[in-house]
Amino acid sequence: MLSDVHAIAFDLDNTLWDVEPVLERAEERLAAWLRQHCPRITLSRAEMRAAREQLARREPHNAHDVSYLRISTLAAHAREYGYDEGIAAEAFEVFLAARNEVQIFPDVAPALARLRRRYALASLSNGNADLARIGLEHVFAVSLNARQIGAAKPQRRCFERLAQELLLPAAERAAGLRTVWMNRRAHPWPRELPFPDMTVSDCAQLAAVLCRDPPQDIRSV
Repeated sequence: MLSDVHAIAFDLDNTLWDVEPVLERAEERLAAWLRQHCPRITLSRAEMRAAREQLARREPHNAHDVSYLRISTLAAHAREYGYDEGIAAEAFEVFLAARNEVQIFPDVAPALARLRRRYALASLSNGNADLARIGLEHVFAVSLNARQIGAAKPQRRCFERLAQELLLPAAERAAGLRTVWMNRRAHPWPRELPFPDMTVSDCAQLAAVLCRDPPQDIRSV
């Protein structure tokens, strides 16, 4: 029953905003900065992405940390083309600033405001979005990402850390987590995965279900 739900954790990318155009713009800004400040670095985006993937394979213990992978490969490119590797931090900041210029879906703010009146809200992301820069930090009681945890979803420790940060007692954690798929683009569910407890089209529908009185069985939605 929904009556035993006390907190809701959101993913960020493609849940609260559309991330593909954001990343495209961030990559363009980074490429423009490199052309201006490091013109000898002539690698394509595909080549730079391949370098990050290779680093993740060489260092699986760091594969969850997308910021580390990008900064480290930028430093390696700088060295390879005769620049001080210190430019990596500056280049990454150019990327990160653009990465946090997101267009929040219109249903998000009113739905989160409604949900906050009834539940503790949290965010749990594998990405490096900065909710303080985006202006949503105040909405969430807890905000965690893979870099902070040292692991990426769907590893169990991510959800255990989230429960600890939310101060949920062990008995509630033992009850298990309910799953909701926010399917904004009406995609088919991957056959190889177990079905979620509930599917909604956006945050407004989620709030409508979770804030209903009396609470409704989540499996019946």
